[in-house]
Amino acid sequence: MGIIVGYPGPGGSGSDLQLSFGLGLNEQIEMRAPHLPAEWHPQSGIQLTWPHAETDWAYMLDEVQECFIKIAGEIAKREKLLIVAPEPEEIKEQLSGVVNMDSVVFLQSETNDTWARDHGAISLIDGNSPALLDFTFNGWGLKFASDQDNLITRRAVKAGLLKGRYENRLNFVLEGGSIESDGMGTVLTTSECLLSPNRNGQMNKVEIEEYLRSIFHLQRVLWLDHGYLAGDDTDSHIDTLARFCSPNTIAYVKCTNTTDVHYEALKKMEEQLETFQTLSGEPYRLLALPMADKIECDGERLPATYANFLILNETILYPTYAQVENDKKAMAVLLEAFPNYEIVGIDCRALIKQHGSLHCVTMQYPMGVL
Repeated sequence: MGIIVGYPGPGGSGSDLQLSFGLGLNEQIEMRAPHLPAEWHPQSGIQLTWPHAETDWAYMLDEVQECFIKIAGEIAKREKLLIVAPEPEEIKEQLSGVVNMDSVVFLQSETNDTWARDHGAISLIDGNSPALLDFTFNGWGLKFASDQDNLITRRAVKAGLLKGRYENRLNFVLEGGSIESDGMGTVLTTSECLLSPNRNGQMNKVEIEEYLRSIFHLQRVLWLDHGYLAGDDTDSHIDTLARFCSPNTIAYVKCTNTTDVHYEALKKMEEQLETFQTLSGEPYRLLALPMADKIECDGERLPATYANFLILNETILYPTYAQVENDKKAMAVLLEAFPNYEIVGIDCRALIKQHGSLHCVTMQYPMGVL
């Protein structure tokens, strides 16, 4: 009879190790080693970086702010919400009477854009002490300005809004949307993104993997070499394609339309996922999310993906795209992945007009940070 060592999945305590002895016998012991928590680790709150007239959202500001207000409302019902904005008083007026303001705190800060997933701090747990790792965000490989976004984490720590041990990792380019952690020492990522020459081009794959293993105390890195979404600016962030739902479960985007431009790449991604194994040597439980039907704007296909969901404490917020059947199918898959969670859909058609979705505009912080 083997012994499987790992962290519990959603619903279990994220600060414990779980020993599985088979036959349903489990024992919890305190986890002491530093680790990169899974998104389902108990959270203290979420960051949103608010769209304003000096961002690329200017031409559709009312539309996107309506989406942000819905996201803020759902988060603030359940957790603390940190909103970063140049003019917080304007945001307070927008949210008054709509959002539970008792759960909202503000950081006044200039910003370039709204993608908190990629400029927010990445949290590391070391016993009861969180560390806030501040990596460089360079606009997804020097595509966009990011000078103000790169200052947000330091400003939030200095203001006392983010609590934890600040770690300067600005010598390395890394976005939160590019890595997925199972909470037990495995990170899932894509070769297309992490090996981009405009991120850490001075390092090869072996060096990048060794850096990640060292910084995050990982046992391994799983590299996806296939899969992409048309219209995606991020060079195939993992959170647009495949997501950990528990230490042994991955939800991924599956394309069944053989005439779709994504079919071959996503089929190869699925085949590679089928070769991956958990730390205990078992195949992953793979749950296929539907591929959203084509959405275009000015002749350009937009990166609509159901993989871009956000895990909260006992709730999943997931993007919908006014596609009734696909939206329902995605909800059903997420219910299967997270049977004890409430599943809440939010219309994110506004967000994909700037090539991101719900997970991209949020960043979660574990207990003790917000």
